[in-house]
Amino acid sequence: MIEGIIIKALSGFYTTATDEGLIVCRARGKFRLDGITPLVGDRVLITTEGNGKGTLMEILPRRNWFLRPPVANLEMMVIIAANAIPVTDPFLIDRVAAVAELKNCEPIICINKYDLDPAEELYDIYRSAGFTTLRVSPVTGFGISGLAAVIAGKICAFTGNSGVGKSSIINALDPGIALATAEVSRKLGRGKHTTRHIEMYKLDNGAVIADTPGFASFNASEDEVFDLRALPDAFREFSPFIGLCRFRDCAHIKEEGCAVLQAVNTGEIGITRHRSYALLYGQVKEIEKNKYS
Repeated sequence: MIEGIIIKALSGFYTTATDEGLIVCRARGKFRLDGITPLVGDRVLITTEGNGKGTLMEILPRRNWFLRPPVANLEMMVIIAANAIPVTDPFLIDRVAAVAELKNCEPIICINKYDLDPAEELYDIYRSAGFTTLRVSPVTGFGISGLAAVIAGKICAFTGNSGVGKSSIINALDPGIALATAEVSRKLGRGKHTTRHIEMYKLDNGAVIADTPGFASFNASEDEVFDLRALPDAFREFSPFIGLCRFRDCAHIKEEGCAVLQAVNTGEIGITRHRSYALLYGQVKEIEKNKYS
């Protein structure tokens, strides 16, 4: 058997990069029986059958894995947002960032379409929360070199709402990749889903990028479900205030003597960030309630 990395998954075929070149594999039936889905980014062991074909035999231990986007072994999650058509709801950013935080994956906030709208408020929200926050424009080239420096040598996924410009940014980082892009629908305010599957690309600076299909919305029940006890840890700016609340089991929603709420009132925690936390808390609480009812 030889080792490789899945760089593309499409219709049950897994394109695997190995020292012997690209091998297109089918997975053994045992994965389906065991309810295991191979993911882009997985390090795997395969057997080869010649003619560039093979069989995926084993998935090696993962650093982390995600259901949405379905990728594995990421060091960074680059969350693409914009304040121009389509406008990104901060909750979508916070939802993805929270998943990444709890899975040992560094969230990077990248605000696209700077040439159309500098998104000052959005930029300030995430810079103040302690995230590496960048603004870029593939049209003018603004900020692209800075983004390239941040992701150099890292395995990362680019994710964000449909039409926000993930593929355009990747093309600006490396024009040789030449991913398909499409106009954003002005009537609907969202993109046309030019990325239909997940595929990894390697840049000259050593970065490995997974381009992922866009999404329109997020709900906790659709993806990784948070543990209510761990949820505050997914919001990094809460950290200095955890343990200072009046009640040990404080949910940081509306309790008296809550240090987190006090920090929101004083501006040390952003209002939109706490609003996203409260929305996630409510979703997860409802899921747990239904699970045990």
